[in-house]
Amino acid sequence: MALTIISLIKQVPLPSEMRMGEDGLMDRTKAKSIINIDCQFALEAGLQLRKQYPDARLVVCSMGPKSFETSLRTAISMGYDNAYLLSDRKLGGSDTYATGLALSTMLKHLGFTKDSKDPFIIIAGRQTSDGDTAHVPSQVAEKIGIPQATFVESVKADGTGNVIAKRIIEGGYQMLKLPMPCVISMTPTGIPPRKPSLSGAIKARSLNITTFGIDDIGLGTEKIGINGSPTIVVKVVNIVSERPPITMSVGHNETALVDSFIANFKKGGNVMEKKEKEVKKETDRPDYPEKDFRDGARGIITWAEITNGKISRPSLELLTPARKLAAQLGPETKVMTLVIGKDVKLFAQTLIEHGSDEVILIENERLDEYLVMPFSSIIAQVIKERKPEIALFAATTSGRELAPRIGMKTDSGVTADCTGLEIGEYVDKKEKVIYRPILESRRPTYGESKLATILGFVCPQISTARAGTFEVPKRVDGRRGIISTFSPVLNEKDFVVEILKTVRGEGGLQNLFDADIIVSGGRGTTIDNLALVKALAETLKEQGINAEWASSRPVVDEGIVEYARQVGQTGKTIRPKVYIAVGISGAIQHIAGMKESEKIIAIDHNPKAHIFHNADFGIVGEYADILPELIERVKAGFSFGIQARKT
Repeated sequence: MALTIISLIKQVPLPSEMRMGEDGLMDRTKAKSIINIDCQFALEAGLQLRKQYPDARLVVCSMGPKSFETSLRTAISMGYDNAYLLSDRKLGGSDTYATGLALSTMLKHLGFTKDSKDPFIIIAGRQTSDGDTAHVPSQVAEKIGIPQATFVESVKADGTGNVIAKRIIEGGYQMLKLPMPCVISMTPTGIPPRKPSLSGAIKARSLNITTFGIDDIGLGTEKIGINGSPTIVVKVVNIVSERPPITMSVGHNETALVDSFIANFKKGGNVMEKKEKEVKKETDRPDYPEKDFRDGARGIITWAEITNGKISRPSLELLTPARKLAAQLGPETKVMTLVIGKDVKLFAQTLIEHGSDEVILIENERLDEYLVMPFSSIIAQVIKERKPEIALFAATTSGRELAPRIGMKTDSGVTADCTGLEIGEYVDKKEKVIYRPILESRRPTYGESKLATILGFVCPQISTARAGTFEVPKRVDGRRGIISTFSPVLNEKDFVVEILKTVRGEGGLQNLFDADIIVSGGRGTTIDNLALVKALAETLKEQGINAEWASSRPVVDEGIVEYARQVGQTGKTIRPKVYIAVGISGAIQHIAGMKESEKIIAIDHNPKAHIFHNADFGIVGEYADILPELIERVKAGFSFGIQARKT
């Protein structure tokens, strides 16, 4: 039977050309657009799969205005056979839930269902640059009812109706075997996308693109568009650097430059002037009646991810915003933490001492390793029974695919990668009511250039929190709480994905969160595969300093460094006392992961590198010249102001 390979793509505006409208939301109408970068890698992955199946049909699909035909024709010119566009004004303002619902409905209309006789594979980019949520692949998979693998680096078919996917995870990777049909979302670390061919471009000009409206595919308006979506964006503000002007080193050679840097560093550099924040006056609040939309839902639930026999640090970090939200909601609000796995009771007291009021245990030998389908089913069952008003997940590779799948099961919206969570209110001037209390989820978007505030109107209000953003709450020895158990209904169909191999080391993951000094290398340090970056970190360790090394995304994409050491929007968010960025240009995606560092030192040969706009101290010089000089100074006793650990 013929295989169909379906690529889901999105046309996105260039972040640099986005403008904010008078309503405080983003206006993309005049911005130039491209095929989303991750989607380009997904297109190439589909073309690579056809090498194994020459008779396979390649289909490309998208949802958006008629202008998206440009990107669909580009896909045709690369080698795809057919193109479908879902375009309807009633879809305007759809959140990720509504988008996943609409795309899956179109695919089912085209005959791609879980019971299809002919095999198919849906390939998508991991996430889009305008939203950065990574939700839609999971939502499409859940709505169609098929397995998925996200954050996939490479994919191939085994010739027996299965797909073998290499999935990136914290500290390593997994090899997964998935039956067809399935959904695969690709990271940009795969094979780079090819350019359109001349013959393909000629074909693309004449090919008819099939366009559907929602009536054509049998989709109602209840859960789509701005009115039907479970979440809305209520505000977008520009992200402005709060760092003082940089102090640059001066000198005619590397020795003088490093001397200048050390002198400047010891002086403390420039100091930020504190400014009072403008507070909106309460008189602006209209005198509308308050409305509680929670329909009896109460409490906050979190998921504790277990990796390498430990509670993952991001899962412990969740308890900081959870406890804060519980305090804002009132003394009766309880924080519950769900733990799934084999012999996980031993983690219960640790979670209670870090802030959980109740730990709910699901223990089963079949749940020893995380798999998205059984875990999402179990958590959805717990949510149905306990009815929490808020559900929080860490934005790890697992949490980022798990939360949107649960959101589809519970008809809840999901806000991804949050850096701020507060209880607030929403003034609905149309209905003349004030929704309170409501979760305000704040997250960077549009390539980290904007900060969006998103509200959800269906409980549980689901959010994922960016790892490293919140501190782990202090442990209170002996704190008391409830330990309970839950017996879920396990469905055999949820265990169709097989884990062939898991490779997970510490990979610097924990040390990146704990280190006082992090030395990070970018594209400018690949000439020696970051040897000098590693040497500086190792020299600091030899002096008793808690130091670690890391990298920017381009180094990971080139396969030089494992994903676990990547700092940035799609990697780790860290906050060391000193961050040393070497050969890193300063893309806003990287800045997102290290901007909370107490002191940032930038070293780059390009005096116009953007990294210098986000650092406290700067050295313009060659990597191979500056790093050896710094290493010698560390050997002589310079420690960047950090005290050595006691032995």
